[in-house]
Amino acid sequence: MGNQLLHTPEGVRDIYSDECERKSILEKKINTILKSFGYHLIQTPTFEFFDIFGKEIGTTPSKDLYKFFDREGNTLVLRPDITPSIARCASKYYMEDELPIRFCYTGNTFINNSSYQGLLKESTQSGAEYIGDASVEADAEMIALTVQLLLGAGLKEFQVSVGHVDFLNGLFEAASLGEETENQIRDLLLNRNFYGVEDIIAHAGLNENLTWLFGLLKDVMLTKVKLQEARTRAQDYPKIDGALQRLEQLEDLLRIYKVEQYVFYEMAMVSGLHYYTGIIFSGYTFGSGEAVVRGGRYDHLLRHFGKDAPAIGFAVTIEKLMNALQRQNIRIPLENRTKWFVYTPERHTDAIRDAIVLRREGENVEMMPITETNTEETYRRYAEQFHVQDVILYL
Repeated sequence: MGNQLLHTPEGVRDIYSDECERKSILEKKINTILKSFGYHLIQTPTFEFFDIFGKEIGTTPSKDLYKFFDREGNTLVLRPDITPSIARCASKYYMEDELPIRFCYTGNTFINNSSYQGLLKESTQSGAEYIGDASVEADAEMIALTVQLLLGAGLKEFQVSVGHVDFLNGLFEAASLGEETENQIRDLLLNRNFYGVEDIIAHAGLNENLTWLFGLLKDVMLTKVKLQEARTRAQDYPKIDGALQRLEQLEDLLRIYKVEQYVFYEMAMVSGLHYYTGIIFSGYTFGSGEAVVRGGRYDHLLRHFGKDAPAIGFAVTIEKLMNALQRQNIRIPLENRTKWFVYTPERHTDAIRDAIVLRREGENVEMMPITETNTEETYRRYAEQFHVQDVILYL
């Protein structure tokens, strides 16, 4: 029992010392960039009613939720995703507002992943939500903001893969493959098994244009030239053509933002969140097996809470971003502005008085008493280890 008290449950971990400091610095840096685009801080509860994340919403499956009960018997869950909480909040407090709303946040999310997946069950997300604007200009702002966040974090080599929900949905609608085959193709795409998809389509008896359009699913870096050819072949399929047109318009705007070199178009993108309705995107870099950022448009989500408003958003998983930075040897610089006042009992009063003055001036002062075991030499040794700014002696 004694040993168990020292350990955390599977899937969660302690963050302390330099790692905790660097995480805090990264979160503040991200928050500064979000604010520079005009996004306003919001905080929502760590747990909500079960229905906020229910099947109808299209968020995390029920089996992956941490569920418990309040005194009245209501089913509550630890939030697996912050976007539905913000949708609820916006619907409650901004029901009649017609102007677009921009929110940003940092908070922990909880997903009860299977142990064999090796994923953290608790993670920190920083993100942004742009509510009330259905335009491609809003899409471009979100993706440009995503690129700026990754650059601001220190990454130099990364890509943001962009897709559109209606492309795959339009293919299924035009091909009439049946629900079972469609689900099979979705599973194959999630596992990046493009050859499996190609084999199914080869035996589906589709026309040349539709077969060609299905072939785009295996292209993970779609060029603008190919997008234009795709539109020519998609003229008879309005949903597919609409998705491709949106991506063309997006490309033009991203060139204005000067971030087009980081963006690639991937028509096979499939999200585990079913509330996405249009543009979807993910950010990838070396040193992280999964996307460090995910986002997309969710124009129907707020309707569940009574407000009919389009929206788009994204979330950066801080732990995944930190792992990528570490594996790429990109250091988050630490600046410890703390001063240590090392004092003997006789000089305790003097140390306190000086500390009060410095703290009023915005300085950080940590009091350290000299004892038989903690000598002046001990403090100097640890001060170097903890990157303390200065050691001031009161002997």
